[in-house]
Formats: sequence, structure tokens, C-alpha cells
Amino acid sequence: MNSAFKADFSDKKILEKFSSAFTLSDMEIFVFPELFYPLVLANIMSPIIWKWRDDPWFKEIEKKNFTYKTNRIKQFIIQNYVFNLDLATWGLTTKAREIARFQNFFDMALLRQSNALFGYEGDKYYFDIDIRKHFGLDKFDSDIIPYWKTETVEAMTSFRYKGNFSTGAGECVSLSALYAAAMFVVGRIPLEKIFLIATPLHSQNFITEKEGLLTNNRRIVTKNMWFNGTSLSERARRALENEKVTIVSHISGYIHTLYDEATIDRKAYDDFSAKLRNFLKTDLTDIIFVNFLRVSSKYKKFFQYRSNGEGRRRFIPLEKMFEYEHSSKFNVSADSREQLIREIEEDEFHLSPLPGRIVLNDIEKILRDKKILDLDVFKSEFVSYACGLPQEKVDEMIADIGYFIRTDPKMPSPERRYIDTEVPVISTDDSRPEILRLIFEAAERSESAALTIYIYRQMDRIDWLPFIKASLERNPVCFTDLVDKSVKEVFDILTVMDNFSIYDDNRISMPDELWNFKRGDGVEKAILLADFILKKDDTATISIDIDGSRIQLKYKGDTYNFVSLKSLKKSVKISGYNYEILQVNS
Repeated sequence: MNSAFKADFSDKKILEKFSSAFTLSDMEIFVFPELFYPLVLANIMSPIIWKWRDDPWFKEIEKKNFTYKTNRIKQFIIQNYVFNLDLATWGLTTKAREIARFQNFFDMALLRQSNALFGYEGDKYYFDIDIRKHFGLDKFDSDIIPYWKTETVEAMTSFRYKGNFSTGAGECVSLSALYAAAMFVVGRIPLEKIFLIATPLHSQNFITEKEGLLTNNRRIVTKNMWFNGTSLSERARRALENEKVTIVSHISGYIHTLYDEATIDRKAYDDFSAKLRNFLKTDLTDIIFVNFLRVSSKYKKFFQYRSNGEGRRRFIPLEKMFEYEHSSKFNVSADSREQLIREIEEDEFHLSPLPGRIVLNDIEKILRDKKILDLDVFKSEFVSYACGLPQEKVDEMIADIGYFIRTDPKMPSPERRYIDTEVPVISTDDSRPEILRLIFEAAERSESAALTIYIYRQMDRIDWLPFIKASLERNPVCFTDLVDKSVKEVFDILTVMDNFSIYDDNRISMPDELWNFKRGDGVEKAILLADFILKKDDTATISIDIDGSRIQLKYKGDTYNFVSLKSLKKSVKISGYNYEILQVNS
């Protein structure tokens, strides 16, 4: 049996990092950004996404262009996964508990500046309402916060077994990792072009192919879409417009806004930064000006449009045209404007110009004819047509146009101490067996590859201590649902539950994954029962003997037998919250 990277688990920080590989809460990834890209690699190793290649939806996708590939992947994800960010799925913890975990190796004052649940308030846009009310936490004590664990592709796909879900599901970090893995496996996009971007309240990807592409939850956003002024693009813009970027993660490593050291390749980060900034800016054209007005409700009322069709001049308030967009396949943009006008009721038009309103046609002509690139020059031209619009309103509009056409992302400064680290090297030409072999081999010397195997849950190649620690300390949901039961009653519930793991091979789920999806292997059931017992009695002495198909849990003289379809051999000794993991002789 090959062994993974030899981590020193007597070091509490290293133990917390590798244990966090199983629960992957938002806070854990924030404290340990090393975990972010290994989640992508673990999804790439999974058989689930490789099966997508055989789906008729992706027939001959490898022969298609980049745009076709990304749209096809987007639609598949939209059809098969929904966004889910509730408080019940992965349960709750407390600020005090999380601070106690991390305070010896992370500055908690800095956490409060960067994490929404610990005091960060970002831009006013997000915090016009109380942050705890925003997240549904207002009904709990102020010390209570959600785990919000990032799901593997196995957990995401298994939501279809959970009540009220008919498809897979996941939160934004999970969707980012899923998208990145799908782009590599199905879209054949090299990992070197896929960057993960985390902000305090969101996670998305930027792909540096052609002019760039953002994946945003289940959607994709092209540069044209970023500036089209629709409600979708408005939502997509929020994080980069209003929040600091805390982490940029890449196959080469990461850079973190709070850490002096970075492991990302410096040239890759510089190229990414330049490409992203170019993606987020555009020139002011007649098309962009209309898009700006589409999203800027406070300025629409100052404009009207002059229609010269059918041999007569008619005028219509611009906001009325935008209203008709909502029920039409046409829009106010020049290329389909005339078709939209034909759908507008005749009585919406006026035969004379509306007093005090600027004629959109005049502004569009300036932008088309003079090709103005400087906002100050545009402003001097614009005032000639401003129809008495107050100067302060003109100044405000020009400033807002500037914000619309140029987003300056608040990125981690590149001035860091860059550390060379070894990472797995895999290619879009590699098969899944080749990728597994390369990552398993790299794990003997690369922490990144080792973390990948821990996230992947390859239990016959890793040390079990981090897994047992995560299982017994950070899986509250199963206990919350079973708190009134006896040990025997919980055993009986587990016994009649489907005996199939959501993970293939010698990979196993966490107790809350088993409980949420109501299925699990005998090994997983035994660990859930141990979790339940320990939460009832935090001084309990428990043993779990795993010997192939035979699983025995012993507690207070009673033996609880389970059956496993795995081929694992381990002995787990639990004495309160102290754990000993022994190898069972074959």
C-alpha cells in the first residue's frame, strides 16, 4: 500500500489542517487556503464527473470551441445542481468553539476584518440589513454561526436523496470546485488557466481562456455579459465590485490577503490579475451607455427615445422601453430595438418631445461618431444635450458610468514572500487512472497532493486520525436529530438504513453526510454511532474494530455489529475526545 505525505500530527496546526480536509467549512478554507485547490483535484479524481463524458449531452464536446464547451457545461450544471445555503444541512457551531480551534495559529482580530460571521461588514450594499438576519441567524444566540461546509462532488450529487431536493445541490464554494473540475475533465481546459477567487461572502472562478470567463454559482459570465446591464450581470458583479478578494487559488498554489507568504506562481498570478482587470473594464460606446441605463434606474427617467419609423417621429420615456424588455425576446440595444418598438402599444408614444428629457438618440450619435474614450470629454459633450439636468446630477451620472465601465478588484497585493512547493502535474490528455496514479505518487512528497487524497477520502492510503477527529468533533446534525434516542434506538435506525456509501471504493462519508442522505456503509454507520455516543457522554470509552466486512463497535459491555462492503482494516480506540488508530493485521 502506498502511503501519503507524512504529516506530523503532533503539531496541532497540521492536525487541524488535515482534519479540515474532511469538513471544508468556509472558515477552515479561509484559515487553510492550501485546501482550496485540492478540493478541485479530488473532484477531478472522482468517477462522477468522468461519467459526464459519456452523457449524450456532451457528445463530441472535445471537438467543439471554448464557448460551446462552457455553455454546455453550464447548462448541465444548471439542470443537475441547485444552489443551497441553508443552516440545517451541515449544522451550527459557535464563535467560541471556532476561536478556540484556531487562536493559537491565526490572528482572530484579522479574522473579524475578513469574515462576515465574525464582524466583517464589507460594502454597505450587503449590510443595509443586519448580517445575522440576512443569513437567517437572528433566531439564535449571537454566538451561534453556521458550519457551511463545502461539499465534494459526491455529497453534492447525493442531495437528490435528501428530502425537498430532486437534483444535486451545493453552496458557492462547492459549485466553484465543481465547475473547475468539470472544465478540466469535460471541457479539457488546462488547470493552469483555472483560478478560484474567494471573497468574504462568495466564491467564483476565472478562466483565462481568450478574453476570460467567470463562473458564478451555476452560471457563467462572459465579458459582454458583465457589461450588459441585466439583473443576472448585476448579481454577478456584486462580489468583485463590493468585496475584497481574500484568496486566489491555482494549481500552482495560493495567495491570501492576510498571509505574508504565498505559494502561487508569481507569473501566473500577475498574468491572472492583468487578464481579470482587462475583463472588468470596457470602453464607453453607445451600446455600453444603453446597458448602463438599463441597470441604473435613477437615470432612466431623464431620457426619452425618438422613433423615426413609419415616416413620423414619436417619443417614448426610456424607462417604458426597458419595461417592455421584460416580456420580450428583444431589447433596447440597437440591434433589436426596432423589433421591440413594434411590440410596444401605440398609446405609450408621444408625438412631441417630452419636456426636460434628454433624447437618447443624440447621446448615442456622439458616442458613435466621436468614439470618445475619455469620460471628461464625454461629459463636456453631454452637457450640451442635458436639458437642464442639474450639474450635480450630471457629475453623479458620469462618476457612476466610470464605475460601470471599470471595476477595480480589491486583490491581494502581489508583494509577498513566494514559497516554491511541489504540486501534482496533470494534463487534460491524461486518463482518470493516470491522474489517480500521478496524484498518489505526488502525495509521497507534496502536501497539496496529500491534502487531495484526504479530501478524496482514500482511507486505505491515509492516516485516519484527522478523519476520526473531524467525524467526532464537527458533525452535529445527526446528533441534533437523534438527541432523544437511546444508543440501541440509534443502532436500530442505522441497521435498517440502506447499506450503500455515497463514496465508491475504500472511501467513506462523514456522519452528517450519511445522516443527510440516509445511506451508508457499515464503517460509516459505526462511526456515526460513536459520534452519537460521545456527544451523549464525552468521557465514553468506545472501540471500533474494522476487519473487512465485519465491523464491531463496543461500548459499556455491549457490542453493535455492522456489515461493510469496503475492504478496510482498522481498530479505532476512543477515550473521550482522545483517539488512537491502530492497523488491523491482515
